[in-house]
Amino acid sequence: MVITIDGPAGAGKSSVARELARQLGFEFLDTGAMYRAVAYLALQQGVGWDDTSTLGQLAAGLQLEFREEIVLVGGEDVSQAIREPEVTDNIHHVADNLEVREALVRLQRQLASSGDVVTEGRDQGTVAFPEADCKIFLTASPLERARRRQAQLQEQGIDMEWEEVFTQLQSRDERDAKRPVGRLQAAEDATMVNTDDLDETEVVEQLVRLVNENIHRLDSN
Repeated sequence: MVITIDGPAGAGKSSVARELARQLGFEFLDTGAMYRAVAYLALQQGVGWDDTSTLGQLAAGLQLEFREEIVLVGGEDVSQAIREPEVTDNIHHVADNLEVREALVRLQRQLASSGDVVTEGRDQGTVAFPEADCKIFLTASPLERARRRQAQLQEQGIDMEWEEVFTQLQSRDERDAKRPVGRLQAAEDATMVNTDDLDETEVVEQLVRLVNENIHRLDSN
């Protein structure tokens, strides 16, 4: 069974998807980490952002491994490195690259083929897994998303003013909505979940109910 969770930056997709997967006994597929890994490698190797072919090759040859919350690239723990501001500021260069996106979608499908998976991103229910059994679109107001993003950065030891975080999110929302490939949009058959007045536990509880309802519906058919 594949469960997709899409939504804008700062909506809490990663933490919620990870906990949902844990409670269901599913694997968690962190697609954002994949794009970050490609951006990280490009920065490490000095690949130009306009070198679309080489970026595509980096994605196609990505040696990625997830171990709980640890992300390994070529055996190296890059969990913290891929969250650094320099990677965040440049991730759109790889996310907008058709060759990168096609390579990573292939990798996502490959990783999800081995069992039950919760996957999160921006195009999981529309592009990567259009036939997913359960699709969720998680969102929140821009103000709330900026607050959550700032708190997340602080947990990672990165201090950033709320105003700067908010401005970055606004820019990212605009890019994600207009991006030529993998555009942020809810699948027609996705269930919308607004998390403004919910804490993480409440969100996960709501999603567990949605998943169980979908399982019951599938069993009935």
